Amino acid sequence: MAGLRKRSVQLSGHATSIALEPEFWAVLEAMAAAQALSLAALIGRIDDARASHPLASACRVAALAFVEGRP
Repeated sequence: MAGLRKRSVQLSGHATSIALEPEFWAVLEAMAAAQALSLAALIGRIDDARASHPLASACRVAALAFVEGRP
């Protein structure tokens, strides 16, 4: 795996940055496309559902679930 890649997104009206491995970004982009969402909208949904988990961790778990075919 390559190093972390940082991206900024708007969540709840403020900018936040997330650092993930490029492989996770690729899965999240595929996940967003499959759901006809922008990447920012998908991350917003993940953010809303993450409870107290760190956002980067929640994104990784969501990407893993998508790859494994889990809802």
